[in-house]
Amino acid sequence: MPDHAPTLQLIGVAVLAVAAVAWAVVLVRLLRLLRRTGPQATARRRAARLPALPRQTRVGPPLESVELTPAEQDAFAGLVRQLAGG
Repeated sequence: MPDHAPTLQLIGVAVLAVAAVAWAVVLVRLLRLLRRTGPQATARRRAARLPALPRQTRVGPPLESVELTPAEQDAFAGLVRQLAGG
């Protein structure tokens, strides 16, 4: 024990060191848990915590799709190349 350091100061350093190690252990465990569960599981867990909020429903017309003719596909590809600068 150093002669120039009071006992309370040494105890304080020891307590801070233990707190830093405990914080690091908890942080590592939380990061491992989040990595294992993934972002989708985290989002589902958050949504499950708020049962009072209603689920959002799709508003508007249903999605539509249209088949393009080969000439239209070529014209669209040319337009994309022109807008892309090459």
